[in-house]
Amino acid sequence: MTANCIFCQIVCKQIPAKVVYEDEDVMAFHDVNPEAAVHILVVPKKHVKNVVELADDEKLLAKVVRIAGQIAKKTAGGEFKLLFNTGESAGQSVFHAHGHILSNKTNDGEVNAI
Repeated sequence: MTANCIFCQIVCKQIPAKVVYEDEDVMAFHDVNPEAAVHILVVPKKHVKNVVELADDEKLLAKVVRIAGQIAKKTAGGEFKLLFNTGESAGQSVFHAHGHILSNKTNDGEVNAI
């Protein structure tokens, strides 16, 4: 864990978050500034800078993607984007690997425009 990383602080429960999933390796929680009807972040609990570094642990990367799919199935009927920003110019603002589950379809049948 990195002391000045907001996602590490969320993982350690130092900062509250609306958690939707947690196990020994992965945590998922709602984005505080959602950009879609469904906007959930999936993070490995282990601090790694970005998805490229996360790929060095293929099992953990696969688990992050698998959990994202399970969450999207429950929250958005399985129709979603899974977005990883890598680098500041690509929009990464927190340098702890995280996938954004984004969907404008919700399981209640409502579809919203981005």
